[in-house]
Amino acid sequence: MNRHTWSDLSIFAAIADAGSFTAAAKKLGVSASALSHSMRAMEERLGVRLLNRSTRSSAPTEAGERLLARLRPAMSDLEDVVLRLEEGRDRPAGRVRISAHRTGAMLAIAPKLPAFAKKYPDVQVELAVEDGLVDIVAQGFDAGVRHEQVLENDMISVRISNAYKIVYVATPDYWRHVARPKTPHDLLAHRCIAYRLTSSGGVHRWRFIKGDHCVTIDPPAILISNDVDVVLRAAVGGMGVACLLESQVHPELETGTLVPVLRDWSPRVPPNYLYYSGRRQMTPALRAFVEFMRLATAS
Repeated sequence: MNRHTWSDLSIFAAIADAGSFTAAAKKLGVSASALSHSMRAMEERLGVRLLNRSTRSSAPTEAGERLLARLRPAMSDLEDVVLRLEEGRDRPAGRVRISAHRTGAMLAIAPKLPAFAKKYPDVQVELAVEDGLVDIVAQGFDAGVRHEQVLENDMISVRISNAYKIVYVATPDYWRHVARPKTPHDLLAHRCIAYRLTSSGGVHRWRFIKGDHCVTIDPPAILISNDVDVVLRAAVGGMGVACLLESQVHPELETGTLVPVLRDWSPRVPPNYLYYSGRRQMTPALRAFVEFMRLATAS
């Protein structure tokens, strides 16, 4: 078997596993058109169709399924051999692809990356920021960062941050012209800046907790954005009251650019978790990344 045939077989398996040329292309780091060309060439060379194609998905034909049944065990054996060779290296190497929501990326991952790069210079980290839920296996990611309550049961997770405190803030000038709220329901008379959730498409409801009391309101928004930075900039510009993580507005709170209210009603957001599939063998690079993030959080 020449190297081109083995490459084409690997491409075929990647497309079959991903379910589409687009998803496989993202995982392999090439264009979908290049994968399509390789598949057409291999099918012509073998004289048999291996994939049924549609505009959005691809599925193995009967002949393709027979090939996959023999191909997957062989590829698994080879991957195991390569992993054992990599484990014998002095230090991990390779690429780690991570999907994270914005707050997880900015607060839980990014601050630790310089130290990780110093310790593991041969590991390349690709960090994709996406607030919506992502199927990390189908999209070719090694791991993801989300809150634990949204994770699937077959995922292994490691806590990489503490819980985050929420604050409700506006500029001093804004508070000079209106009465400061004494209860969460008082905010219904204020101008608010709201965040639209990427996954559900709904507007984030503001939640307040004080002792055993829990209150939820729909903020009367004069601005709605699906980007946290836009919400923050609008608050700093004096448009109204915003709901943000305390960590996101720490500089503004320190300088007095933004002033919090209802501090005794401030709830907390659950910690971030780094998660990965329990059905796939971990590469040394991913194992090093997970362990580093875990220990950096514990210290």
